[in-house]
Amino acid sequence: MWLAPEEVLVANALWVTERANPFFVLQRRRGHGKGGGLTGLLVGTLDVVLDSSARVAPYRILHQTQDLQVYWTVACGSSRKEITKHWEWLENNLLQTLSIFDNEEDITTFIKGKIHGIIAEENKNLQPQGDEDPGKFKEAELKMRKQFGMPEGEKLVNYYSCSYWKGRVPRQGWLYLTVNHMCFYSFLLGKEVSLVVQWVDVTRLEKNATLLFPESIRVDTRDQELFFSMFLNISETFKLMEQLANLAMRQLLDSEGFLEDKALLRPIRPHRNISALKRDLDARAKNECYRATFRLPRDERLDGHTGCTLWTPFNKLHIPGQMFISNNYICFASKEEDACHLIIPLREVTTVEKADSSSVLPSPLSISTKSKMTFLFANLKDRDFLVQRISDFLQKMPSKQPGSSSGERKASVVVTTPESPSAAQDVLEQPASPSSTLSGCRSICTQVPTASQGLLKLFQRNSSTEVLGAKGAKEKMKEESWNIHFFEYGRGICMYRTARTRELVLKGIPEGLRGELWLLFSGAWNEMVTHPGYYAELVEKSTGKYSLATEEIERDLHRSMPEHPAFQNELGIAALRRVLTAYAFRNPTIGYCQAMNIVTSVLLLYGSEEEAFWLLVALCERMLPDYYNTRVVGALVDQGIFEELTRDFLPQLSEKMQDLGVISSISLSWFLTLFLSVMPFESAVVIVDCFFYEGIKVVLQVALAILDANMEQLLGCSDEGEAMTVLGRYLDNVVNKQSVSPPIPHLHALLTSGDDPPVEVDIFELLKVSYEKFSSLQANDIEQMRFKQRLKVIQSLEDTAKRSVVRAIPGDIGFSIEELEDLYMVFKAKHLASQYWGGSCTAAIRRDPSLPYLEQYRIDASQFQELFISLTPWACGSHTPVLAGRMFRLLDKNKDLLINFKEFVTGMSGMYHGDLTEKLKVLYKLHLPPALSPEEAESALEAARYFTEDSSSEEALPQEEQEGADNEDVREKRGEEKGTSPQDCRHYLRMWAQEKEAQKETIKDLPKMNQEQFIELCKTLYNMFSEDPMEQDLYHAIATVASLLLRIGEVGKKFSVRAGRKPRDIACSGDHDRPTAATVEVESPVPELHQDTAWEPQLSAAGDLQAKAGGDTHLGKAPQESQVVGETGSGEGQGSPSQLLSDDETKDDMSMSSYSVVSTGSLQCEDLTDDTVLVGGEVSSHMAAAHCEGTVDADWCISFEQILASILTESVLVNFFEKRVDIGLKIKDQKKVERQFSTSSDHEQSGVSG
Repeated sequence: MWLAPEEVLVANALWVTERANPFFVLQRRRGHGKGGGLTGLLVGTLDVVLDSSARVAPYRILHQTQDLQVYWTVACGSSRKEITKHWEWLENNLLQTLSIFDNEEDITTFIKGKIHGIIAEENKNLQPQGDEDPGKFKEAELKMRKQFGMPEGEKLVNYYSCSYWKGRVPRQGWLYLTVNHMCFYSFLLGKEVSLVVQWVDVTRLEKNATLLFPESIRVDTRDQELFFSMFLNISETFKLMEQLANLAMRQLLDSEGFLEDKALLRPIRPHRNISALKRDLDARAKNECYRATFRLPRDERLDGHTGCTLWTPFNKLHIPGQMFISNNYICFASKEEDACHLIIPLREVTTVEKADSSSVLPSPLSISTKSKMTFLFANLKDRDFLVQRISDFLQKMPSKQPGSSSGERKASVVVTTPESPSAAQDVLEQPASPSSTLSGCRSICTQVPTASQGLLKLFQRNSSTEVLGAKGAKEKMKEESWNIHFFEYGRGICMYRTARTRELVLKGIPEGLRGELWLLFSGAWNEMVTHPGYYAELVEKSTGKYSLATEEIERDLHRSMPEHPAFQNELGIAALRRVLTAYAFRNPTIGYCQAMNIVTSVLLLYGSEEEAFWLLVALCERMLPDYYNTRVVGALVDQGIFEELTRDFLPQLSEKMQDLGVISSISLSWFLTLFLSVMPFESAVVIVDCFFYEGIKVVLQVALAILDANMEQLLGCSDEGEAMTVLGRYLDNVVNKQSVSPPIPHLHALLTSGDDPPVEVDIFELLKVSYEKFSSLQANDIEQMRFKQRLKVIQSLEDTAKRSVVRAIPGDIGFSIEELEDLYMVFKAKHLASQYWGGSCTAAIRRDPSLPYLEQYRIDASQFQELFISLTPWACGSHTPVLAGRMFRLLDKNKDLLINFKEFVTGMSGMYHGDLTEKLKVLYKLHLPPALSPEEAESALEAARYFTEDSSSEEALPQEEQEGADNEDVREKRGEEKGTSPQDCRHYLRMWAQEKEAQKETIKDLPKMNQEQFIELCKTLYNMFSEDPMEQDLYHAIATVASLLLRIGEVGKKFSVRAGRKPRDIACSGDHDRPTAATVEVESPVPELHQDTAWEPQLSAAGDLQAKAGGDTHLGKAPQESQVVGETGSGEGQGSPSQLLSDDETKDDMSMSSYSVVSTGSLQCEDLTDDTVLVGGEVSSHMAAAHCEGTVDADWCISFEQILASILTESVLVNFFEKRVDIGLKIKDQKKVERQFSTSSDHEQSGVSG
């Protein structure tokens, strides 16, 4: 490419001049290309270590001045072809002009101006792309693509200098981190190291420091362990690697998530030497941390943050911390954890004003809200800019109902707390209450009360007045404590959240405030207020809709807290049904998962339907990510964290628990239901209080405390059942002595039976112990552990999927388990490549992680073609892609243009395994419809007509049957949608029966082949043998077989004519009086076949001669045999049938009649005798006439048995098809090709010229 001219002082250091003229010099980097010796090795090492641009551009053109002291770079190139193009342009366009100048300075000025003009013109054309990456980074991306053979679609995120430890020797080089791959390249004194690892293959990624590897990053895959060290900034590198591996895991888990993550926003301002992609990933990491810290909606994007202080009126202090600003929120987090957290929605803000600065309070900013609260920030660095940003966001806020209603709602919260379930009598009167958004739902919901308040209030109204005494007094004290807290710290979303708030939560939230505080602490309140009427719309849309999720919901409705009176009648059941169905409709990727019913039923006890719905959204999508998908990945990840924490905190118990296998059994039920299914309800709900405030940390702490409390008994257990009984009895006796609700019988009561009376454990005491012993757990540490475990869990699930798919493959396929697993990995990689680089939108769009494993990864025709070319044992040269297309059409039974792994393996097995008959059967099918497309056969109409007549054809079903099958498919699909299990069973039984029937296919079931299809078969065989060591013998054999089969087809046609079919006019030759070999042969009786024993070799030899003369398929240089064919095969008038054929058809007809199925010059002339030439001429004449007739009437046909019998007569053909080929070698080669180095194409040229 052209370069902006820069001065070069020493032109010949490390460069070799290859061309020169008075004004320019073309140079090659020393050591590039062949040769170079020790100097070349040293130069190559320097280029790699110093990241020289000469690695990617080993050629350059310099402008030289006459004194030969100063040179200017003009162009550089990665290949000789590229640099030669520039050199020729300079010679053709500038040399004559430059010779006119007298002054040397004018020459240099002119050249510099010309080059700048060319570059400006090129950049003008590239400008619309909006690529903001700096020049140095673009150069690094070019090196990466050239070195590792990556396509344009693979984007480089960043690159780092580091060392890769190969054994105990560090290899200094460059680590390239792209969106989908991690690549490393090193070249030291002739030793080259090149690594490419896909992020989806990474099973372990951690930063560690050992004596052997000082502060290194470890990357594990299934096959290898890699260590990298000597980074300038190891923390930044590791953080980026974590992000990229996370993106890859998200892609494996849920393809939609991956596609969303690829849509990265462009930065507002470019930054020096950092790619736009890196900046965007950094921004995304900050966004995720910001949303998690303040429990904000998923679409909230951080705009910026700045240091400041916040005046806290409750303790009269200025607390230092960080202010965060996003589209809809202003948030504050103190430097000291728990000192103070604050969330101010912009919809609540009424005024933002700059107060007067003073030495005590520099740069203050006052923000007032609709709930009459004022927040005072100070020590802001850029207050004016900050106010402007807040003002901009405020102007974008919608001024309609959500803002105003929330303002009224918050204003009224201070006085009457309408969102509190305790104020049930006020709820219906207050239009600004949370239930006001449900006004549209009342026409849909048949039970109005469930839409307005929690079920607990409805079903305990009569008994609530009777709950007095100590418990009632304790409950009133709790309520009073919270009221004092609200008075001092504020109430509602803008409340100051401090250590005092946590203390109150740990002491238990009063029944009357539970729903309100759950909404605030979880962030569900924000989403509910900003989406008024959303739940009502969902209920309306989902009512009456049936799916697999709704069927599962119906099945589990009556299992949801059946012991609670609220769910012993249709009122509670109907509310639960609506909430679960609405969520399944909102998020089809999750739909419904077991345990959601238990959690949702508890949410409904303390809030209205809409509140319960938004709490469920917060749980499933933010607080417990990936918990409730089809594979409960999130719960498995936290189970892994629990095991790791058990090793750290309870090492003496950890090994015992692993041996018993208890952790995997207990953690899922504990985590998925937040202990609601294993503890008495009134105790578990206290843990849920803490969970909504603290997150998953509380659940892990409590789980560790339970194991710690039962350590002695667990260490004495001999099996899993005994351990589960110990834990079950303990959990069932965790009581809440402060609960004002009547006790609800617990399902685990059976476990308490025993000799010793059970020891009761107070839930608040258990919580206290968990915080005292295990409070060192931090949210950041948990997120770090979640990443580490997510790699393990998802890769383990992928391995499970691989084993399931391999087990689903029938045993008669022929491949070993290892070969099938290797094929699966290659197949999966090809599917993922379509998502990486957009090669196949269809496959990416249609991938559904909820499908059975076998259907999740599918490839289209272009991807199949790439795999077929690299894996097939039947290499046909340029004809291979055609064969791949036919194989794809043959395997694509359902015509959706995608094939799954089972279909792929079936196709591969047909070529690799089985006897001669099975392999020939596959080859035979590849030349019949549907594999042979109409475009490939010259007379498609004739073929279709023939196959319609042929009753034994499996593919050509009568129209009525096809329509019936289509209708049946539609009925089956409808049955699946409704989810009726009997129909599902029938469907799978029918599929199984069809598979069994398909396996019983015999050679007699195969339809016959017409002449056009036979021609295509011969072409394929001809191409298949072109690279074989036995090429000559194979050509002899196939020519013999083809000749024999053509004659058999002619005899078969004569039988069909004699059987009573009306003979057509044989009018290929206008001269009927002249007898030819063809007419004699057609009229001769069948026994003549046995009389002429010399036919086969003679036909073979004739075919060989004519192929030698005429080439593959054309008769451009035809000898006298071809001329005989022309004379006998041409008609006298315009209307003769042969004249009506197209040129291509005539070409193929004549070529086939001369048996030109061997390559030009493949046989020696000495093999042929004069006799064979004469007989060959006669046979050619005969076949010209016969074939001319056959093209028109399609009477010529051949069966599979005849082809098989003919091939069995040639031992060389039998050996070819029975030869074993190792697919393992092909798979290894294919993987190498996938990541082949993009080596320079001009080594040989440079060696010659240099």
